Amino acid sequence: MNRIPQSVSAENLTQFETLALASSMNLADGHARQQLTAPQAKIIAELPSLWDEAVLRPVDEIEREAADAFFGMLGQHTHPFAEGRTLSCYSSSLAMEILARSLVTSSDAVALIHPTFDNIPDILRGVGLRLVPVEEEQAHDDDLPAELLEQVGCVFITTPNNPTGRVMTEARLRRLAEQCAEHDVVLALDTCFRGFDPTAQFDHYAVLDASGCRWVVIEDTGKLWPTLELKIGWLVRSANIGLPIEKIHSDILLGTSPLIMLMVKRFSEDGADGGLAELQRTIADHRALVRSAFDGVPDIHFVDEHARVSVERLHVGSRLGMDVWSAVSSQNLYVLPCQKFHWARPHEGERMLRLALSRNPSTLLAGARVLRSALLDIQGPQG
Repeated sequence: MNRIPQSVSAENLTQFETLALASSMNLADGHARQQLTAPQAKIIAELPSLWDEAVLRPVDEIEREAADAFFGMLGQHTHPFAEGRTLSCYSSSLAMEILARSLVTSSDAVALIHPTFDNIPDILRGVGLRLVPVEEEQAHDDDLPAELLEQVGCVFITTPNNPTGRVMTEARLRRLAEQCAEHDVVLALDTCFRGFDPTAQFDHYAVLDASGCRWVVIEDTGKLWPTLELKIGWLVRSANIGLPIEKIHSDILLGTSPLIMLMVKRFSEDGADGGLAELQRTIADHRALVRSAFDGVPDIHFVDEHARVSVERLHVGSRLGMDVWSAVSSQNLYVLPCQKFHWARPHEGERMLRLALSRNPSTLLAGARVLRSALLDIQGPQG
């Protein structure tokens, strides 16, 4: 049986994703790599004229238009750009770094949803914060214990979550925000996969502001559109946040490209004009295609039955995910082993793989064939 090559040393999920970048069967990272739609291709063809526009117009005016278009496309109509509480970044990971550095000025602990993508716990730990796991079921179904809220300065929730796709409902978000207000705890949300799931597109900012809690939201364009890593991350905060977010933001960057802002504006306008609904249909079709490709393979199942985000978890039964990863990577297929999503208890993810769906159908089918064959060949430990 193939095992992970000794030359491979991946300490986090992004390093696993980096190994896949040169492959024609990269189903590892969750970034958008599907073909441009016809309206999107037209926007890309107009980049030279957008360049000329970016040179001539005031940057703050462009940024306001891009924010209005992007947040409006996602139903976030009360986003506080006009109040100066929306900061643009090169990526959502940079926004996360800024948030982490601001949190450590007033607290030493964060309650973090479990599981979730491992760069979130890594960035928070990297600035010295202690992490307390909040199980996804508890975060969505019950009030958080008072004793937990009394020991942390922030509750951090990813919604829709990566990799599970689970969305926090409006009613649940309202109650969690009320709890955070009662205990003067910052509520931080990562909503980078919001665009894939209409149930995640109620106006979060109206709910958060009405609660009176201190809050921060991280938004992102990078998961939606295949724009070769040209993207914007947004860091949005409440008026009463009490953290040095603007100062730390200015420590790290002056601003983001007005050219990319104009591109985001145009893609968002197309999204509001039907492009986002088309993307959601495409991902649903890709999910159905991938699931059907594994019909008849014993001892496997797809974990997140109702997920709508652009990733899909596959439980590989009694096999170890790293054994399957090793077998398929030797055939130039790259998927993502799931141990590191379970940042508090990695063993919980050791029999799961995550597949990216924002790909062309031919890539998904080719990858599914290789993975199916490997799953049939690899047997789990015998009792």
